[in-house]
Amino acid sequence: EGDIKKEQLDYLKEHEQKVIDLVKAQNSKVESVQIDWNSMVIEESGNGTPQGGGYNLSISGQINQLKNTKFSVDFYLEDKNSIPTIKKMGMLHDIYIEENGGWKIFS
Repeated sequence: EGDIKKEQLDYLKEHEQKVIDLVKAQNSKVESVQIDWNSMVIEESGNGTPQGGGYNLSISGQINQLKNTKFSVDFYLEDKNSIPTIKKMGMLHDIYIEENGGWKIFS
């Protein structure tokens, strides 16, 4: 389990620039992207069928050196031990910024 997680993380680190480019493409005000490598999470994806919808690996972080921002980049996995692929990378959520005690979409 530990080795697989390291392989998955190594793949993400090798493709760091692609992850950064995806986040930057969401908004022209994104100048820099800080990925939190400790934030990797793998969750089962439900799609309403008995066999389920595979797994989602996500990695998150901040933009523009702002601690009150957050983004998450998602990778579809066949199973939880699959190595992620850039071909199945996307963002299921917007970039958020915390203002006045609540999260709102960064714009």
